[in-house]
Amino acid sequence: MSTQDLVPSPVGPVDVEQAEAALVERYPRLVRIAYLVLPPSLGRNRRVLTAHALVQRSLPRRRVAGPAGPEQRLAEDAVDPGYAYVRGEVLRQALVAGLPLRRLALPRRAQLPPLLPHVWGLRLFPRVGGADELALDQRLARLSGPGRAAYVLRGLERQGDPEVLRVLASVGVEDPPAALAEADALEELEELESGAGSGAGAERPGAARRRGGVDLLESDEFDPCALQARPTDLLRRRQHARAAAVAVAALVVCGTLLGLPGDGWGRNGAAAPSYARNPAAEGALDPGALKRVVPAAWPGSTRRDFSVWPARGGLTGDSALLRRALAVWARPGASVRSSATPGTPVGPPMGPPQLLFAGVVDGARVVLLHDGLRAVRYAEPVEGTAGAALDFARTDGADSAGSAALVLSRAAGNVRYLTAPWVTGTAVRDLLRPAKEPWPLARDAYGTTEPFPSPALAKGCTRSNTLEVRDGSDVRLLSDLGELAPARLLWGPPDAPVDATGQEAREAWARTACRLTAVRAHGVRSVNAWRFASQPLPEGAGRGTWLCTRAETWRGTGSRVLAQFLVPSPTVPAALAARSEGSPACGVRDPRVLAGVLWQAPSGGWYVLAAGSPDFTALETSGGVKGRSEGPVLAVKAAPGARADLDGTLRDGRRVGALR
Repeated sequence: MSTQDLVPSPVGPVDVEQAEAALVERYPRLVRIAYLVLPPSLGRNRRVLTAHALVQRSLPRRRVAGPAGPEQRLAEDAVDPGYAYVRGEVLRQALVAGLPLRRLALPRRAQLPPLLPHVWGLRLFPRVGGADELALDQRLARLSGPGRAAYVLRGLERQGDPEVLRVLASVGVEDPPAALAEADALEELEELESGAGSGAGAERPGAARRRGGVDLLESDEFDPCALQARPTDLLRRRQHARAAAVAVAALVVCGTLLGLPGDGWGRNGAAAPSYARNPAAEGALDPGALKRVVPAAWPGSTRRDFSVWPARGGLTGDSALLRRALAVWARPGASVRSSATPGTPVGPPMGPPQLLFAGVVDGARVVLLHDGLRAVRYAEPVEGTAGAALDFARTDGADSAGSAALVLSRAAGNVRYLTAPWVTGTAVRDLLRPAKEPWPLARDAYGTTEPFPSPALAKGCTRSNTLEVRDGSDVRLLSDLGELAPARLLWGPPDAPVDATGQEAREAWARTACRLTAVRAHGVRSVNAWRFASQPLPEGAGRGTWLCTRAETWRGTGSRVLAQFLVPSPTVPAALAARSEGSPACGVRDPRVLAGVLWQAPSGGWYVLAAGSPDFTALETSGGVKGRSEGPVLAVKAAPGARADLDGTLRDGRRVGALR
């Protein structure tokens, strides 16, 4: 087959309106295609902006011949010609952008940095994925541009080989079969690495099966429409004369705005215009009316929670800063970056809130406030109010443990806390290294800790640092899950959990800590793990352990439950057996839990393993694997990849299904 034979024959014109409709409707998919085909050597920030730019300038200037041929319509079930045209233009430009610049040749438009969209002072990149996404990105980087295009057309667009060859030829690829061969080689490598098996893994007990690269193309790692923002190199920016000129101009503008009367920037900062005038609203926005607790109040108080935190920090007397924080809380403007944990109301305070902290932290002015229901963090740059941030977290019903610390700052991969006045000592403990002693964490006179690496900002799971706080004789572990209030880590049965500081608890959490990403940014108050069963493994492979991990939220609903299986080797992470959201299982109201997993013995044989809490008197599997046991554990020989339904019988005779 020649290259010309692969070019689809036109069957009809494509209107500009038709192409625009296809672009608008499938814009996220088109940008994802451009991002995947662009060379990773551009860097993630430029790839994101270039991908958006290529898609936005892919509309035709007039009616053009449609790109779909009769064979393609049969194969793709009448693909929209407008979408096919825009996709072809996106691929054509992305391949051109990957060509090297030649010294004597004029660069083509796609090879130059995009004029629009453009972002000053920030670097944008997709959300960080896991190890599988990183490995796929590295493999794609080793392919040529046509090879990446072939892989994306086959995997993301679900096109057969004839359609892939035809599209590659239509966008100007000189050797489409060679590009398709590169995609074939990558898929064969993924199949070799993933191997065969399921459940606890094919290579070793307890190892989970690897996801395929084709499925990973749909992940957030390759979604240039769901972005994170980080600052550029601040020191280098200061060295450029142009940056200095811009800073001078900004200072002149800010000085002018500060002189404006009424509700200008000088009064309310980044707040939106006022929407109401009444005494209650004005009282809540008055910095002079803020509740301030004196440092001597908490030792004699009958309760220990946020209500007895004293006002601390070096800027508690800065009325202008406090006024801006209250005004932005009540009326956040369009430029304010705002976030809230699920179930947290984001409206203004009902009355004057309590001031917890006001000071300079990591290059920003930070204000922490509390109104009895929510903890609110306001942050703005030290110079100016542009780029203000506002974060809400629900903290109602907090006890002394739940109010032991709040996040003050996250910067450069680190987290810094403000601790409660009754905390007598702080340290950092790595959950993944249970035998290692925690290292001391210094605090200043206000109770602000030194920064340390946060697991919520880490790209992988090579360490899981937690804040260890001491309150008298009690020691607690708090983990940063990306929210203002850290989550308390517990160990033990649902009706009597304790802080996860004992040896057994640390050894179990070392193998399950990486699963905390499943409950991140979910409004979690505490996470409890407990061993609900253990069983002898077939073929004398030792004893397996079953853990149930339950994350409770501040709002009371939306809890998440994970059932995990641990093989005897202490270095193998826990395998996820089941997960559920909103289930009462493994909690105080319903402590029962039942789960199963497909496990491979050292000899290579496969078994269905199942276990339930002590309330179960019998377990039974049906479907692809049949078996029954009298008691709360079960082991049945199975075929590779087998699927089975699991249920159990309780002491009162009721039958319940397994956690899914």
